[in-house]
Amino acid sequence: MNILLHPTYFPSIAQFVAIAQADSVTFEMFDNFQKQTYRNRSYIYGANGKLKLSVPVIHTHKERQLYKDVKISDTEKWQLIQWKSLESAYKTSPFFEFYEDELKPLFTTPSASIFDHNIKCFQVILDCLQLDVPVKYTSEYEKAPVGLKDYRALANARQEQQLTLESYTQVFSIKHGYISNLSILDLLFNEGTNALSYLEAQQLP
Repeated sequence: MNILLHPTYFPSIAQFVAIAQADSVTFEMFDNFQKQTYRNRSYIYGANGKLKLSVPVIHTHKERQLYKDVKISDTEKWQLIQWKSLESAYKTSPFFEFYEDELKPLFTTPSASIFDHNIKCFQVILDCLQLDVPVKYTSEYEKAPVGLKDYRALANARQEQQLTLESYTQVFSIKHGYISNLSILDLLFNEGTNALSYLEAQQLP
């Protein structure tokens, strides 16, 4: 199965279920940037429940702008703040220290565009999962692509489908209960070397 996705910021578990079961992944490069999507946000499990990580971007709705051309704003210390959030949320998880050295450079090295940064994050997560999947990029926008299973809707935070995914142990689940379909980081820090097997066992509608 060859799939089509939007590159998102530390993708949701649902997106990685599709990726883990795909023969190849094609990333959309020619769509217009849209706010309130997972293009520049993801969700982790913090001490007080679901916590949003958001990358500040330079974008205005007055002019249409291709996603691949949207720049990251460097006026905020967002990387430092987010790394501290991850440490606070997952320092006691079983596998945080196991992946810490691979992930930390993503929060210390600047990236110019959100598209490029998301691709860097994606490649690091593939390494952490020890998942080898061919990656391609579109050459134009197609509303109804041929030969690709279209999972681009998984990037839409406003119209997110309710998915049934198996539960796993989360750091704060005793306090707030199980939260489904968070960022792949939550699965990685909690399940570690079992994360890929988990992804391969799930089903998407």
